[in-house]
Amino acid sequence: MASSLKSSKELVVFLGKSMIAFLESLIFTIIPKPRKNVAGEIVLITGAGSGLGRLLALRFARLGSVLVLWDINKEGNEETCRMVREAGATRVYAYTCDCSQRENIYRVAEQVKKEVGDVSILINNAGVVTGKNFLDCPDELIEKALDVNFKAHLWTYKSFLPAMIANEHGHLVCISSSAGLVGINKLADYCASKFAAFGFAESVFMETIVQKLKGIKTTIVCPFFIKTGMFEGCSTARPFLLPLLEPEYVADKIVDGILTDKVYLNVPKFISFVLFLKSILPVKMAVLTADYMGAFNVMDSFVGKNKKN
Repeated sequence: MASSLKSSKELVVFLGKSMIAFLESLIFTIIPKPRKNVAGEIVLITGAGSGLGRLLALRFARLGSVLVLWDINKEGNEETCRMVREAGATRVYAYTCDCSQRENIYRVAEQVKKEVGDVSILINNAGVVTGKNFLDCPDELIEKALDVNFKAHLWTYKSFLPAMIANEHGHLVCISSSAGLVGINKLADYCASKFAAFGFAESVFMETIVQKLKGIKTTIVCPFFIKTGMFEGCSTARPFLLPLLEPEYVADKIVDGILTDKVYLNVPKFISFVLFLKSILPVKMAVLTADYMGAFNVMDSFVGKNKKN
């Protein structure tokens, strides 16, 4: 009897909290959520030497953040550093880091802690793509995709999350992909790495909730393909439904998501509809629908190279 009453009480509490969460979500859909101030925050961006990483750095520079830029391309990273200073940043630090190498990440992370301080916003953006059929993809390129797109997240979290927990203040940002939600032609290795990055970020988010870690925020970003050098030559089958995205638009959405502490960010929102169809339709119908809308067969004109963003 006591066990039954306890279960009933837990169910009522669960339903009550769910209703509150739903109403809160509904309110913030109608009324824009307040944006937090990130002036003075130490923001580390991997893959900052070009593309989306560079655009994110420029936006945080204008918001008054301290920038820590990581990239394997020293020249590109230094160019971003120059642009960020011109955009108004007064404290910018550029580090050459190979995010496919765990020990390299740990070494550079220690430099950052000593020379800059505790990172409060970590943006795992670095990525590579091959664009080949799975059986045509060399082993070393598959390993590279997993190392950069997924494993690097493990090592950066291990490096910077402890200080965030100690300070009760921090924000973890995972740049995954729509390819981390839906399987895509010629992207088996890329999808595997992005699915893993998504699952890892979501699991750590759940840990922060269960362990009641205060002040630790998470944002998991899943954009469709972006018009950067990483996806040069890529086309979408249904551009009127899922067009290739402008980098500036995606950067704005990501920054807005971070400033409003949004946990899940699909860009465009139409991605969420594709996932909904995938979950409710029979497998064959779901595949046909997603293929028609351009969610699966987008790589027909992609030039297969090992590219970085």
